[in-house]
Amino acid sequence: MHTYTDSELKKIDASYKSFIESISHVMDSEQIGFIDKAYHLALKSFDGRRTISGKLYVLSLIEMAAIAANEIGLRSKTIVGIFLQDVIHNQTIDLDYIKENFGERIALIIEGYEKISNVQTNKLSFQSEQFRRLYLSLIDDIRVLLIKIIHRIYDMRHKEDVDSKQFVIYLREVKYLYIPILHRLGMYEVKKELEEKLMIYENPEEFEEIKNKIRVTAAEQEKLMEDFLAPIRQALSDEHIEAQIKWRTKSIPSIYEKMKSNNLPFEQIFDIFAVRIIIKNCKRNEEKTDCWRVYSLVTNIYQPNPKRLRDWITTPKVSGYESLHTTVKAGNKWIEVQIRTERMDEIAEKGSAAHWQYKGKDKKQTTDEWLNQIREILETPNFGNNDEGLAKSCKSDKIYVFTPNGDLKQLPIGATVLDFAFDIHTQLGCHCSGANVNGKIQSIKYQLNSGDRVEVIINKKQVPKPDWLSIVTTDKAKNRIKRYLKDLEMKEAELGSALFFRRLKNWKIPYTEKLLNEILKNYNLSSGIELYHLIATEEIDISDLKDFIFSLADSNDSKSAKVEDERNKDKPNDLKTKELSLSLGADVNDLAYKIAKCCNPHPGDEMYGFITISGGVTLHRADCNNLKSLRKNYPYRIIDVRWSNEDSVTTNVTIKIIGNNELGLLSSISSSINEMRINILNANFVTENNKFTGELVLQMHKTINMEQLIRKIKSQKGIIDVHQVK
Repeated sequence: MHTYTDSELKKIDASYKSFIESISHVMDSEQIGFIDKAYHLALKSFDGRRTISGKLYVLSLIEMAAIAANEIGLRSKTIVGIFLQDVIHNQTIDLDYIKENFGERIALIIEGYEKISNVQTNKLSFQSEQFRRLYLSLIDDIRVLLIKIIHRIYDMRHKEDVDSKQFVIYLREVKYLYIPILHRLGMYEVKKELEEKLMIYENPEEFEEIKNKIRVTAAEQEKLMEDFLAPIRQALSDEHIEAQIKWRTKSIPSIYEKMKSNNLPFEQIFDIFAVRIIIKNCKRNEEKTDCWRVYSLVTNIYQPNPKRLRDWITTPKVSGYESLHTTVKAGNKWIEVQIRTERMDEIAEKGSAAHWQYKGKDKKQTTDEWLNQIREILETPNFGNNDEGLAKSCKSDKIYVFTPNGDLKQLPIGATVLDFAFDIHTQLGCHCSGANVNGKIQSIKYQLNSGDRVEVIINKKQVPKPDWLSIVTTDKAKNRIKRYLKDLEMKEAELGSALFFRRLKNWKIPYTEKLLNEILKNYNLSSGIELYHLIATEEIDISDLKDFIFSLADSNDSKSAKVEDERNKDKPNDLKTKELSLSLGADVNDLAYKIAKCCNPHPGDEMYGFITISGGVTLHRADCNNLKSLRKNYPYRIIDVRWSNEDSVTTNVTIKIIGNNELGLLSSISSSINEMRINILNANFVTENNKFTGELVLQMHKTINMEQLIRKIKSQKGIIDVHQVK
């Protein structure tokens, strides 16, 4: 293990004493004692530790502490957090030790710093908004994020202390995460520095070119600004307004952005100067009046651009920034003028931290109130865009988790592995059997936390089950599971329907609407689909169903198929058996039928019926060749039918159809309806999101079975739902 040499200890001690002296006027002895305790623990824990360049690590921590206190205006707990940020990696120190010796708040800061330090930022450029929300969801104390920002400020100032590959990652974090955060918090000086560092690394040639042009024109700029400021100084003196006037060339990244956005060379960028007029000794209740007085003086001398007026005095930015901005024309140059008081200027320099200090003097705002304000600023949905408005916190209802390749997914708090799987892809969700979460195998019920890295485990034999609906929390997952279960129910219902009608045929029981309704009533069901599904899944015992059907036949004094066979087994196979005659018309509700395509009989034709395996009847003309073959092979399934006088009675029925907007589907629906000799009186179809919804008004003979029609339409590929409109 390395140890400090005497000269190194002297160097460290001198640096630390210099830092303590710099903060002694803003912190009391208790706060400095708290910092001193953390510093000595860090000094011991990092004994001999050095950066890549060979610099003593503890010296870098002292420099970070100075950035926090003197450049940003942060206080003792943040500085203690900086000194202790890495100490838990020492085998003799853990979070319990930190909590016992420094308190629960510092332990939370260290724990939060560890959490966000472990977040992979490979996809940051594409999901910067999501990463910001992830960071906020992981931490309980916003000082964690401020410490991370301070660390990156140090890294940008000391590239030599960072691994080259790691430095590229840090640049991405600075560009897409920390610069927008600094802008939002009003820390413009630090933001400007990071923007310049970033441009030096990303566009070094352009940076040097603009820098050199500014240097070459320095004397000209001095003359221009002295001429510009002279009448303003005189006007302020005449009005007895004491003020400090500063001017500067705007930052090189800012000028570069103007050149790019306007596609202009440096020489044609006119508004590259900014003047700041800082009013001294201004009473708090007179600040607005004094700022507008100065504005009037300036705009009386120079022509203002009204479109460039920015009044952040009447309505300060959420960071607390207050200033009055205008842009005026001097010759052929546009110059921005910022007008503010000394109090406003300090807030503008240090952002939210300085604002907190002033609030503390005037309104006794607590540290927690200030930290909550910062969190609220950063959690505003329009983060990084406009500065107006303050939205409610989003921390309480969202988590952010990673896919294996680093993509970030947003889910509600309480979301499970199953929710995550369905969020990625429906098929992944349907076959999800668990997940590898942060290297540990978890079940589909496992509730995820922000920052988790999740790799879904699939099993092709795994399929959605009804109890999955109680596991998931997202609407997307619930809808996908319901859709799968509905599709499964329909498939099983088809199998159950085939089994049901096959058994009816074996029992010699003709299918009727009345029979179906009696069965549904007995089992307390609402549709035939439910009945067929329960038959397929064996939730309705087929033998019990048979007993019920035969009990119905006995109670109604009707003839079962078995009795009918006994009765007719010795009779000749005469097609015109009176007992099996069927009248189409008044008895239409007792038997479903369809017209045979082979001979297409019309009302008035002599015809016969053939009982199909589905329990319905197909009507053939008496001279149909197919009928002759059926009579030879299945004589017991031929019945005599005749047209009644009521065959012309019709009724109007409306049905609703929902389906996928597939080519030829509407034509198939129309053909199915025409096959059953149904007249379409009116049709109205609406298409949206590649699906259609249609309502058809049909003129139907009373002899036509509605359920048969609906079944026929549902059998078309692409149909989602068909039902009669009540």
